Amino acid sequence: MEKIASFTVNHLDLLPGIYVSRKDYVGKEVLTTFDLRMTRPNKEPVMDTAAIHALEHLGATFLRNDAEWKERVIYFGPMGCRTGFYLILAGDLESRDILDLLGRMFQFVMDFEGEIPGASARDCGNYLDMNLSMAKYYAKNYVCQVLEGNIEERMCYPQ
Repeated sequence: MEKIASFTVNHLDLLPGIYVSRKDYVGKEVLTTFDLRMTRPNKEPVMDTAAIHALEHLGATFLRNDAEWKERVIYFGPMGCRTGFYLILAGDLESRDILDLLGRMFQFVMDFEGEIPGASARDCGNYLDMNLSMAKYYAKNYVCQVLEGNIEERMCYPQ
């Protein structure tokens, strides 16, 4: 059996960043999957599930309400390894194309106050497992490390 694409990425040298993980074609339509790597695999602690869950709810809410991008959002969710998120958007896109969108999304998370959208027993299967403070921490860390850092080295997978 062949390895799937994400298992061929060199995780030993992978930095937090914005990577094009794959492009899939559905008929003539292109879906671009982005690897939003938040922590350095195998070198930094993984994100805790409560922070990931809060980030998922806030990020998905922001993305699906963004006037410019909401019609192109297919999926936003965590990686099983807990080092980042996958964002799938309709269109043949590159990392640079979504810098502004990610900046606004993570700013939304950092500024968020109040009840997390969908954080109720009726709306979520594990609504008590959320940590807004840590979600804000990870959002700020991503902005500082990736979006405000040397972005060029954080948009192409290491060989």
